[in-house]
Amino acid sequence: MEQNETTTPPPVPPSAPSSGIPQDERQWAMFAHLSALLGGLLTSGWAGSVGCFIGPLIIWLVKKDTMPFVDDQGKEALNFNITVGIVFLVLFLLSIMTLGLGLIITVPLMVIVGLAWLVLTIIAAVKANEGVAYRYPFTLRLIK
Repeated sequence: MEQNETTTPPPVPPSAPSSGIPQDERQWAMFAHLSALLGGLLTSGWAGSVGCFIGPLIIWLVKKDTMPFVDDQGKEALNFNITVGIVFLVLFLLSIMTLGLGLIITVPLMVIVGLAWLVLTIIAAVKANEGVAYRYPFTLRLIK
């Protein structure tokens, strides 16, 4: 008595993303965005928003000549974090110039900007990992 054995085809290897961007470039682009979060966490006590653009700056400077997608996304992350740093500086100066009375306005604005920074950075990291060139809203394009 012979049993009918059906052979199953070998599993299909995962296809390359439709964007055509290699996995290592997508990962480095994601790291460029996420390094701002790490920098913000590590330097929040003494450097504040300055630490948020050191990570994207380093990744962009190291990888810009060899990985075009990282060049694009590194500049985008750097521009966004510089913009957020400028906004926080203006809000801080407004607080000082009003002798603390401006804190009624600036503290809620700082919370809103901080939450937006967190959410937009995570969205950008996910999109970069998918191979999508993400553009942050309300960003000054200082580095081109």
